[in-house]
Amino acid sequence: KEWVALDGGLLPSPFTPKGDRPTGPAWYATPTVAYAVELGYEVRPLEAWVRYDNGRYLDGWYQRLRDAYLATMADLGVDADLAPADFLTAMDGYKERDPELGIVITAIKATVKGGIGKLRERPRGEGWRPGKPWRALARPTWRPDIRAAVISRTRINLHRKIIKHAAFTGQYPVAIMSDCVVYAANGPSPLDFLPYREGKPLPGGFKLGINPGLVKHEGTQPLLWGEEVREKFDAPELNLARYIKDGTVTGTDNGE
Repeated sequence: KEWVALDGGLLPSPFTPKGDRPTGPAWYATPTVAYAVELGYEVRPLEAWVRYDNGRYLDGWYQRLRDAYLATMADLGVDADLAPADFLTAMDGYKERDPELGIVITAIKATVKGGIGKLRERPRGEGWRPGKPWRALARPTWRPDIRAAVISRTRINLHRKIIKHAAFTGQYPVAIMSDCVVYAANGPSPLDFLPYREGKPLPGGFKLGINPGLVKHEGTQPLLWGEEVREKFDAPELNLARYIKDGTVTGTDNGE
């Protein structure tokens, strides 16, 4: 292995939702703690909540949704094994080829997002008062620990890709939001900055595709667009990743 010196100030922290450096003790999911150890931090837990039972709780749910998504995307002309350039072409306006299948894709994505959210369902009226339990707490599907672990693992996997990309190319992200990462490039296509060699991506880095863990092109905007919207809304901390898709800024945000 070849060691590469990276500028930590240009990388997000994998330990907080906004990418800021932790300022003190906090609660972390197990994957985050394991990643901290992997990165060389000395971890000394002060307190922990653990479960003695374990298992692949979401496997069946995940596999059914993944298979449904891949099959529907294939019906829309986006196969899982397309070459990078062909994939970008196939993804361009794919929902317009069959609006009904486009609705199915939207429903699958909403099921994933809503399903993860249900694991930590909040009070929904029904006469609830602060300090009192709500109905979701009594359900076996109320598992905020699993939700935290899913989010933790997703954040860590993205952080690995960002580090791998930075080490190989020297490029750092301009903005990040959830699963969207924005980079500056010399052209409008992801292929203008993703390090593909002979059609093969950087191992462990970003790879175009529709399978879980792969990435798609969210959008491209000219460099001046970012400076203009920040100046217009007087928001130097405006998170460009939130608006990169179509360039429309509906209001200011807190940078997260």
